[in-house]
Amino acid sequence: MKPMSPAAGRWGWIVGVAAGVILIAWSLVGLEFTGIQETAKVMSKAMLNGILHPDWNYVWLPEGEDLIRNLLLTLSISYLGNIVSMIICIPIAFWAAANMSRSRWVSGSGKIVLSIIRTVPEVIMAIIFIKAVGPGAYAGVLALGVHSVGMLGKLYAEAIENMDMGPTEALTACGANRWQTLSFAVIPQVLPDFLSYALFRFEINVRSATLLGIIGAGGIGTPLIFAINGFSWPRVGIILIGIIVTVSIIDYISGALRKRIV
Repeated sequence: MKPMSPAAGRWGWIVGVAAGVILIAWSLVGLEFTGIQETAKVMSKAMLNGILHPDWNYVWLPEGEDLIRNLLLTLSISYLGNIVSMIICIPIAFWAAANMSRSRWVSGSGKIVLSIIRTVPEVIMAIIFIKAVGPGAYAGVLALGVHSVGMLGKLYAEAIENMDMGPTEALTACGANRWQTLSFAVIPQVLPDFLSYALFRFEINVRSATLLGIIGAGGIGTPLIFAINGFSWPRVGIILIGIIVTVSIIDYISGALRKRIV
């Protein structure tokens, strides 16, 4: 193959940058910026005042729901959704892994199923489950659990495909059946990756559970949207602080655990 000349490479960069600029300009054409400055000025002052003067009384309320209870509910929704997805996606991951089947049609169909699940946004899933089972934490768990299957299943399938096939071939040559091969050659290799990916997905689910609560799927998002609609910016401020602290702690703990596992 004839190597590309420096001039051709330079022109390729120029064309690429020009195309990017044109796309940005085309994207901005349909946006309307009228009234943004005045609105942003008013909103930013009120919101900044709420952040600087958060409602610390909302952290713990003996008589009802408060920041701590809603954050714990959000973590529960995220954790249970993660458990649901871990259980469901394992058989689908083995179905989608190319080295676990003799036919590409079999593994290909599994990959298609995972792709279809990933294409449906978790917000849409939450709306569907809210209509099916009613608003609340149960709908949030189902939405996060089903949506996470698509991504976790893809990562699990890639971990299976990238594993060393030597132990599997050795056990097969010794007369081991399929279940013995899975138990002693496959699972020990992929289990650390499975746990690492599950922890990473849990981090994402904690953030997603906040968003799902805004549309009625339980958790801290529900009081957050009520506070925003009521222009209670001190309440918004303390909720945002609680979310930031919680997500930061979860990220740190999850990162430390993943470093020990992998």
